[in-house]
Amino acid sequence: MATLKDVAKLVGVSVATVSYVLTGRGSVSKEVSEKVHSAVKELGYRPNRKAQAMRTGLSKSIGMILPDLTKPYFPHLAQQVESAARKAGFAVLLVDCQNQADAEEEGFDLLEQQGVDGIIWFPLDNHTPQNMHNLKCPVVLIDRTIPGYDAVHCDFSAGGALQARYAIQQGHRRVGLLCGPHTIESAPKRRQGFVDAAGDKLEIAWDIEVPFSTELTDEARQALQKNDVSLIACGDDLIAIGALGALNDYGIKVPEQVSVLGFDNIPWSKIVTPKLTTINQPISAIGAEAVNILTQKIQTPDDTVRAIILGVELVERDSVILVSEHPQAH
Repeated sequence: MATLKDVAKLVGVSVATVSYVLTGRGSVSKEVSEKVHSAVKELGYRPNRKAQAMRTGLSKSIGMILPDLTKPYFPHLAQQVESAARKAGFAVLLVDCQNQADAEEEGFDLLEQQGVDGIIWFPLDNHTPQNMHNLKCPVVLIDRTIPGYDAVHCDFSAGGALQARYAIQQGHRRVGLLCGPHTIESAPKRRQGFVDAAGDKLEIAWDIEVPFSTELTDEARQALQKNDVSLIACGDDLIAIGALGALNDYGIKVPEQVSVLGFDNIPWSKIVTPKLTTINQPISAIGAEAVNILTQKIQTPDDTVRAIILGVELVERDSVILVSEHPQAH
C-alpha cells in the first residue's frame, strides 16, 4: 500500500508538502499540487483518515442538515454539496429532518457526536434550535440568515421582481399569488419582490399563503377554480406543479386559459405538462459556495462572517403566454 513517503519520492518534494496539498493547509504552487494529485492517483494512495484526525485534529468530514429529501430541490442540492466537498477532500454526513423540528435539534447533536469539522444547514423554518449555538464547529446556512453566522442564498426579492416584470411584459394585468409559508424567511421576500415590482401595473386579485408542497389548501383550490385571473405566480415550483394539477382537475387549460409561473427550477419543472416557466436558482453555485465558505472557516475560524447572495434568472418554457392569446378572464 502506497504511503505519503512514496508520493513525496515520486514527485520529488517533502512529505510535508504532500500533506499540505492533501489537507489544503499551507501554501503550495498549482504546479506542485497538480503533480501531487497525479502521483496520488498513479500510486493509488489512500489517506488514513483516523491517523489524519489524530495528527491534525480534523475529521475531514462535514455535516449537512436538510428539511426533506422527498422534495426534489434538496437531493439536487445535497449532490452539489457532496461533489464540492469531495473535491475539497471532505466526506459529507447527511441528516434528513423529514420536516420535523425535533429532528433538526437531534441532527446537530448527532453530527457533533460524529466529530464533523463543520455543518451546512438548510433550516426548516425561522426557528433556531438552541443547541446550534453551543456547537464548537462552524455552521454555514443556506436560504436563511442569522446574525453571526455565514450564509449563502439567492436574491429572493429579485426573483419575485423578475416574476412580476415578466407578467407585465407578457401583457398580464390581473394575477393571483400562491405564496410560500411566512414562517420561512425566503417566502415573504419572494412575495414582496413581486408586489413591489408589480406596482400599479398588476392587479393582485388574490394573495394566498400555502405550504411549499404540491398539496394545495382548500382556499387555494377554490381561488383556482374561479378562473378569474390570467396568470398565477407561485412561491416555488412545487406549488406551481400543484396548481397545474388542480387546474387540470377543473378542466382549466394551461396556458390557453391561465398562465402559471414557478420559482426554483427544480428538475420536475421540465417534465410536467406544460413545462414550467420559472425562476432559476443556481443550485450548483449555492452548494459550491457553501462548501467553500465552510472549509475556509474550518481552517480560519476567526474569519469575517460572510453572506453570499447569488443572482437568479428567468427560464422561459411553456406555461406562460401573451395575455392577448388568453380568452377574456372572467
